[in-house]
Amino acid sequence: MSRIYTRGGDTGETSLLAGGRVAKDDPRVNVYGTLDEATSALGMARAATHHDEICADIIDLQGELINVMAEVAARPSDKPARFEIPRVKQEQVDRLERKLDYYLAEQFPQTGFVRPGVSLAAGALDLARATVRRAERFLVTLNRTEEINPILIKYVNRLSDLLYVMARIDEQREVEHVVRQSIGQPVSVAKEANKMALTLKDCDRMVEAGIKRAQEIGVPMVLAVVNNSGNPIELRRMDDALEVSVTLAPHKAYTAATVRIPSQQLAELSQPGQPLYGIDVNIPNLTLVGGGLPLKVNGVVVGAVGVSGGSVEQDVDVAQAMVAAL
Repeated sequence: MSRIYTRGGDTGETSLLAGGRVAKDDPRVNVYGTLDEATSALGMARAATHHDEICADIIDLQGELINVMAEVAARPSDKPARFEIPRVKQEQVDRLERKLDYYLAEQFPQTGFVRPGVSLAAGALDLARATVRRAERFLVTLNRTEEINPILIKYVNRLSDLLYVMARIDEQREVEHVVRQSIGQPVSVAKEANKMALTLKDCDRMVEAGIKRAQEIGVPMVLAVVNNSGNPIELRRMDDALEVSVTLAPHKAYTAATVRIPSQQLAELSQPGQPLYGIDVNIPNLTLVGGGLPLKVNGVVVGAVGVSGGSVEQDVDVAQAMVAAL
């Protein structure tokens, strides 16, 4: 049985793929060693994700990184290796960009810095992304003293971008999975919402009903109606309603529409120890304040309403009046 230890590196040196020995902190070793770290972080993400598509893409990337590390580990100035050393090609960069565009079409817009960890797999993908960024910095340093395949630098740059977006998609899909479990709604039913649309007449009727209820309880409100994607259709501000409510009411409606549950129910699922703890950290416009309610037609969410201006109980009361009017 062969031994895993050779004692060849006991003096602080290691062998390159095409021959020759360098110090273990050589810039070239720093590059492929850091990519090796990223590959291991991808292994954590692959083990943690619940989404077959993301798992398959991670497996492909891990396999491709083996050849990328081989190219870095073979110094061009050394004698030819006994086998052909792979080189990163432009089509590999193009493939990363196509995959990046594919996931970007699903990603919620980001308006701030991300705090990794909404899902375990997303946290591991973010770790891999940051590690690839470090490898890129080492690669730029190496390029100052040795000529590097310029496509290799582009590849590493695109890879870190792709891992960032894959992390966001994993956490978004995890949120959707938990919500669907909590309300018992299959994906196929949710997709039917795209075939329905609220009319402006519907929205006017709901807003008028909400204003009437707000007047009955003596609280000036801001009332919002959005479609099933969370995009605004109508926003009405009653006289003397709070300024902050102009921002908060649409956010409540957006939350109820995109997460498909009342905003106060999302607040319950987002408490420490609950499955959606931290959901509001990375997804903009979500709010955990009550007053946002989804609008359903034949059991399918077609939009949502959001109300702000009073207590949570008062906001929910007015929002329920709007839902009843539909």
